[in-house]
Amino acid sequence: MITLIIMVIIIAVVTLFSVQNAIPVAISFFFWKFEASLAIVLFLSVLAGVVIGFTAASIFRMKSSRRKQNLIDREKERALNDSPEREDT
Repeated sequence: MITLIIMVIIIAVVTLFSVQNAIPVAISFFFWKFEASLAIVLFLSVLAGVVIGFTAASIFRMKSSRRKQNLIDREKERALNDSPEREDT
């Protein structure tokens, strides 16, 4: 819930900042040049940051979950191998 509140606050601040700074700016990236509204540039930059952050967090969670599952599997296997075998006579 707190994450949602923080996201809403960040979106509101970026929106207010973008609306107040809607002047056209020149963007150059390597050999690519164009002019766009500062509001659009800010919005796209924040959106790119959110996507990159979400992707990195998802990858970290998947690796962590996989590592945890591997540890659990090893512990189960170790417990099975260490248990005394019963012989029926």
